[in-house]
Amino acid sequence: MSRDVTKNQIDAYRAAFNGDATALIAQNAVCGQDVQTLTLSRVRVQEMDDTFSTKLDAWYVTNQRRSGRCWLFAALNLFRVGAMNKMNLKEFEFSQSHIHFWDKLERSNHFLEAFLERADQPIEDRTIHFMLGDPIGDGGQWNMAMNLIRKHGLVPQSAYPESHSSSDTRWMNATLKELLRTSASELRALIDDGVSPDKVRGHKEARMADIWRVLCIHLGTPPERFDWQWRDKDNEFHRAGSMTPQDFVREYVTIDWEDYVCLVHDPRNAFYRTYTVDCLQNVAGGPPVVYLNIPIEEMKSITQRLLEEGTPVWMGCDVGKQMDRKRGLWDAKLFESQQLYGVEFGMDKASRLRFGQTMMTHAMLFTGVDVVDGRPRRWRVENSWGDDNGIKGFYTMNDDWFDEYMFEIAAPRSHLNDKMREGLNTDAIVLPAWDPMGSLARNEAQPDQ
Repeated sequence: MSRDVTKNQIDAYRAAFNGDATALIAQNAVCGQDVQTLTLSRVRVQEMDDTFSTKLDAWYVTNQRRSGRCWLFAALNLFRVGAMNKMNLKEFEFSQSHIHFWDKLERSNHFLEAFLERADQPIEDRTIHFMLGDPIGDGGQWNMAMNLIRKHGLVPQSAYPESHSSSDTRWMNATLKELLRTSASELRALIDDGVSPDKVRGHKEARMADIWRVLCIHLGTPPERFDWQWRDKDNEFHRAGSMTPQDFVREYVTIDWEDYVCLVHDPRNAFYRTYTVDCLQNVAGGPPVVYLNIPIEEMKSITQRLLEEGTPVWMGCDVGKQMDRKRGLWDAKLFESQQLYGVEFGMDKASRLRFGQTMMTHAMLFTGVDVVDGRPRRWRVENSWGDDNGIKGFYTMNDDWFDEYMFEIAAPRSHLNDKMREGLNTDAIVLPAWDPMGSLARNEAQPDQ
């Protein structure tokens, strides 16, 4: 039997608070000032430094603006390093809008296909309810980006520049969500009325043509071919001529991205096993998103080794926790909230995952590390929120923050040890669609909204 809050309890709460001088001072401060300003640890700020024993970046940061495309920006930021070197360019960007167009189209198709596959399940089914909740978000995963690149290639930003809707996706996404939910409703009605499978599929294909139309109106029609030429940083002119997006990948993406695997740290589940998340996909029939779960120290070791070898590292984390955006700092104890409130927050990383207090929300790129006596003490991160935060868009991450809020990296198989390689051969355990290991594809941070 539930119990309500009694007047005696309230009187006791009131008396205890009014008799606590520290609580009253905190009340005065918080009622008149921003909590982050009050709790920012001066000691932690002074201890942080933006110098690194290994620093790879010599380029400007990109800007995803009012969109949730971080996973695509992070992947293309990794790829552009080799492209700039190969073309002898100081500045270069792959078109994020181009690959974003194809994600929207493919994800719409995958949503409708997944909905048809579950035609015998009630609308109230939890998985279907989850699917309908956000059928076309901006977020995604490394494997999802690779599915798009494998099928649709890449182009330079000049061949498919940003549009208003690629940089501010809210209204386009609202339109697509309504269209997809409408399409799902229509498909379910046709199936319930006993219409033939061919007619059901024909209706689905007609609706996909509508999706294409909406995307072209918002983003522009993606090119089948484009002309590529450039002048390098030594003022030498180069002409590659007419290219397809697939040609451009083969010519200017220099890392062996097909050899990369996703490594996660999920302390809820067994290490050296593979996992996947139900419905976490964008290309119907494409390779699934598969994670290998490893201890955090091994994730650090691989990240450090790749950076020291000269390769930036794609990663996923819970970006907003213990972050000072203006300074570009992350530290596990950056804000002294417990001291201000006089209460204790006691969950460990596994409990925070289980109870919804943490999840992957943002993808970025490691571009540096500061190592002392063989161990990392802080990390340099290239964000995609423009250059008006952090140090011209680059952030500093204390190593204790890595422990608590880092969840994923993409790395070559060659950097895995024998135990990890054995783990890759295990059958992937399927986590439910709403599991936090799938959250980057739906809850990605949008900095300007």
